[in-house]
Amino acid sequence: MRISRRGQVDPFIVMDVVEAARRLEEQGRSIIHMEVGQPGTPAPAAARQALARAMEEGPLGYTVALGLPELRRGIAGLYRRWYGIDLNPDRVIVTNGSSGAFLLAFTALFDAGDRVGLGEPGYPSYRQILRALSLDAVGIPTGDANRLQPVPQDFAGLDLQGLIVASPGNPSGTMLSRPHLSALIEAAQARDIAFVSDEIYHGLHYGDRAVSALEITDDAYVINSFSKYFSMTGWRIGWMVVPETHIRTVERLAQNMFICPPHASQIAALAALDATDELEANRAIYTENRRLMLDGLPQAGFTRVAPPDGAFYIYADVSDLTDDSLSLSRELLEQAGVAVTPGLDFDPHRGARTLRFSYARRSEDIAEGLLRLKRHMDGRLKRP
Repeated sequence: MRISRRGQVDPFIVMDVVEAARRLEEQGRSIIHMEVGQPGTPAPAAARQALARAMEEGPLGYTVALGLPELRRGIAGLYRRWYGIDLNPDRVIVTNGSSGAFLLAFTALFDAGDRVGLGEPGYPSYRQILRALSLDAVGIPTGDANRLQPVPQDFAGLDLQGLIVASPGNPSGTMLSRPHLSALIEAAQARDIAFVSDEIYHGLHYGDRAVSALEITDDAYVINSFSKYFSMTGWRIGWMVVPETHIRTVERLAQNMFICPPHASQIAALAALDATDELEANRAIYTENRRLMLDGLPQAGFTRVAPPDGAFYIYADVSDLTDDSLSLSRELLEQAGVAVTPGLDFDPHRGARTLRFSYARRSEDIAEGLLRLKRHMDGRLKRP
């Protein structure tokens, strides 16, 4: 049977690493997971309890396509608490994870053949989802001087219909200041470039909080998720905020593409919005893990690292160690028992010289992983 050209997307390498780690664990190996950006904590207790009650009270069938009205109101309330924004709940679209939000956003905003810019390094699935939708992903190389975030000059000469930015970024963990974000938005709007702001790591910061694009403009698509700060990756529940004139377009797409987000996950998400104490305790764990990583990685030989502003990743330049990060990641998995992600996932051109380390798991696991990395790298240096 024939197969489409647009379906020939690249693999999500981190998921291949997850599978390789799983196979080793099946063989009895102990693996420390620093590859995937998945919190080691469960969904908040209130979320689990709310779902348990709902399951006893009646069937969980379809909801309206844009999500439970009470959840949309709750998310609007989050913007009031976090950013001081008075957001119309009608603009909130509950989605099947942030991945569902990207599918809806790209389909609503762009036509086949449109060109969408994205900073490199960046989240790899942007590129592959765009390709699967017959859109052209245009990589925008970013530099250390701008902390691996794009600036208007980087895309000044490019023919673009869209621009995606992420703050905090994945894999860098760097954040855009308000002036920096404003400059990007203004440059995009001046050229009628649709602006998509990926804010799924908001809430996970180690100094000043992240700035939302909605603090600057209503003329943007803002995407977020319950996966990271709310510790609900497997529940596949996210949201996006769209301009009021786009609501009906997105609603029609959501009706046909997804029918609705998972009812069970929506009930849990609504309760998670009020679990502030538990969620802030989780953030304290990431703060400690960040400290461990910034102290331990240089001792293990990974000396070219920069402190992240948010998220739970360290993006390391390993060009002094290798020009083949994929092989190095395999070596660390098989010989040290530590799963990490090669930078090729995030930057197809320069990623062979970088690794991403996730510190989303328990502090005990992070400490053990760092010991394993140091032991292995010390032995590596001693080999003839």
